[in-house]
Amino acid sequence: MSTEATPQRYHIWTIGCQMNKADSERLESALIQLGLQPAETAKDADVIVLNSCVVRQAAEDKVVGMLTSLKPLKGKNPQRIVALMGCMVGPKTDALQERFPYVDVFMRPQEYKPLLSLLGDRLGVDAEGCLSTLTPPNAGVTAYIPIIHGCDKFCTFCIIPYRRGREVSRPIADIVRESELLAARGVREVTLLGQNVDSYGHDLQGEPDLADLLEAVHGVKGLERIRFLTSHPNDMSQRIIDAVADLPKVCEHFNLPFQAGDDDVLQVMRRGYTNDDYRRLVERIRRRVPRVSLSTDIIVGFPGETEAAFQQTLDLVRDIQFDKVHVAAYSTRPGTIASRRMADDVPHEEKKRRQAEVEALQEGILTRRNARLLGKTVEVLVEEMQTSRSLALVGAEVTLTPPQGRGKGIQWKGRNRNDKLVFFEDKRNFLGHTVQVRIEKTSPWSLQGMAAE
Repeated sequence: MSTEATPQRYHIWTIGCQMNKADSERLESALIQLGLQPAETAKDADVIVLNSCVVRQAAEDKVVGMLTSLKPLKGKNPQRIVALMGCMVGPKTDALQERFPYVDVFMRPQEYKPLLSLLGDRLGVDAEGCLSTLTPPNAGVTAYIPIIHGCDKFCTFCIIPYRRGREVSRPIADIVRESELLAARGVREVTLLGQNVDSYGHDLQGEPDLADLLEAVHGVKGLERIRFLTSHPNDMSQRIIDAVADLPKVCEHFNLPFQAGDDDVLQVMRRGYTNDDYRRLVERIRRRVPRVSLSTDIIVGFPGETEAAFQQTLDLVRDIQFDKVHVAAYSTRPGTIASRRMADDVPHEEKKRRQAEVEALQEGILTRRNARLLGKTVEVLVEEMQTSRSLALVGAEVTLTPPQGRGKGIQWKGRNRNDKLVFFEDKRNFLGHTVQVRIEKTSPWSLQGMAAE
């Protein structure tokens, strides 16, 4: 730990959605441009940033635990800067300041200026003048690009509109420029992010939409794949579906949360569609994009959800046959419409039972769906190398110079176009390349195979 007052090292701790990860990457870019270096742990850093999530109570509890653990570190070195950013920080911070007086800076999502101004004062520089771009400088094979901030939906269970604000789209030219920078740094796949990515562009001049953006990014040289999330059923247009079908770089995958299968629950949630609406949308997507994969989000135990209503959710999961389901037990979020107007009347034990039932049903569905890929060859973009345990045990040196022939020794990790995790072993260097992999083993959660000759 540096004893100097001038900050030299930073540590960013992030929890929550992909938007939070993207926010952290952009802040990291700014810190690096100011001359700071990363630290492995908080205790080794002069600047500690916690990027928070409060969508679920469990996430908020983890943030509070991490914040509490930083108090003694701050006590040992008062010069250390502690910053809290993300969705835990609202327009008013009085309560947070009283609860965590050792935190120096509170920043709402995408609000980097308070910390950068403080660092500028400590470093004796004009922080804004030092920054050229917030595009992540150390991006890997894949990268996130936020395209629209905020959300206008105001679902009754969700705190996001109150924390991230109303929808604001980035111009297409800015997003294309960032995609070009990332591609020049070796990125091969970008994921276009938004709380509701399908509403992109409605606030821009000329009202371009997500389909227009997909077409523009599709023209960036060096990029091989494009993904987008998260979508909202109400804003999934035929133009977006057609873009996925027609643009070769856009992966055949939709993240389309339905949240609940019962129409009465959906109405109270203010989702704006019915069970039948959702089914018809999925049918339309699958008819236009035959090899599509679908993922979704579900909340169980929402206020007023009866056993019969929950069975509607199970029926929808069983009928649609999703490729990925994220299910969460409802937790009251202070400040939301639900917290003000609805009683949290489903017992905790019942919520957990329902959650487990959805997870068990989905595991069976995935077991069968992934088993169909056995013996098939899929296209995998290799994102990461992992040395095998046997090599580590004997202390063998791993080289990334492609040797002649194929063999075991290095485990590669990547995803196919349908966002399924794939592992395979091979001595050749495949990092950042698309590889044809023959699937030899399947499970509900991943696929294993062998690279084609």
